[in-house]
Amino acid sequence: MTDSIHLSDWQANRDRTIDVVCLGRAGVDFYGNTDGADFNAESSFKKCVGGSPANVAIGLAELGAKAGFISCLTDDAQGRYVRHYMENKGVNLDGVTTLTGEYRTSLAVAELRPEPEVVIYRNNAADLALCVEHIDSSYLSNARCLFVSGTALSTSPSREATFCAMQMAQLAGTLVVLDLDYRPYSWASPKDPPHFYRLAASFSDVVIGNREEFEVMGIPHDIEDSHVSAASELLSGSTELVIVKGGAEGCEVFGLDSNDNLSSHSQPIFKVEARKPYGAGDAFAAGLLFGLLNQYCLQDAVALGAANAAINVTGDTCADAMSSLAPLQEFMRNRGYTFTTD
Repeated sequence: MTDSIHLSDWQANRDRTIDVVCLGRAGVDFYGNTDGADFNAESSFKKCVGGSPANVAIGLAELGAKAGFISCLTDDAQGRYVRHYMENKGVNLDGVTTLTGEYRTSLAVAELRPEPEVVIYRNNAADLALCVEHIDSSYLSNARCLFVSGTALSTSPSREATFCAMQMAQLAGTLVVLDLDYRPYSWASPKDPPHFYRLAASFSDVVIGNREEFEVMGIPHDIEDSHVSAASELLSGSTELVIVKGGAEGCEVFGLDSNDNLSSHSQPIFKVEARKPYGAGDAFAAGLLFGLLNQYCLQDAVALGAANAAINVTGDTCADAMSSLAPLQEFMRNRGYTFTTD
């Protein structure tokens, strides 16, 4: 049960100027305007900001958290658009470096349907040019939490910069959350992710991923309930909370109780009519982190994440579909959820 899971004090460092700094990619998304249409039939698209860590930062800001961001953007129309959008959402961009030259802010083109095709352009991606020199220790020490996307680990120099940020955060007493966010096309070799994911997990208080992503960490496929084995292995180190997402099956939360025994909790989804699947994981992370940092118990924080994900998939983009707090709570109560603090 979640009430038996022993966690670090997520209420600590409340005097810091930023609640969560998100590290990783930000880009431009073009979403089809026609529900259910494939690319051949689509005639127009809606522009919005995308990229998992950017979406999480925006989701946190919409809920009322103080969010920051570490990445690189280009000095061109796309990079300036992303910067303008995120600043207008209230995200602090003091950790963002502007690049010129051959780099490009990422672009994604997506269909608006439950099982869409998404084409992502990541050649010379600006966010993967993040380097150690771009990481400011004072920025991280002023944050209560650092959220890291695993895609930032896929290549150098972003990989070294990400590990640098995670270590700086640890030293500053800043909680570290790793979203595995495995994108096969980002990695040069399938042999690399297990090593770098495991190393990143050793710096992380919380690790989030789906079952396939935990298998990528090196847990053998022939083990029944391999995600449970993965959670147990991670929890034997410095990680305190492992969340395994299962799509329509909801998610499972694993931690250790006060006697260091494995404890778990299952969170079902909030059923809705989804217009698209992407954005759900980002909204989940935003809701979860907001709850943990704002005196919600673990069960309520996970439920906030699940409800936020449900709301997001009913929208026509990821970032614009992030919910604010009052509608999110109302959505949950209208579906019979009772907060433990009510």
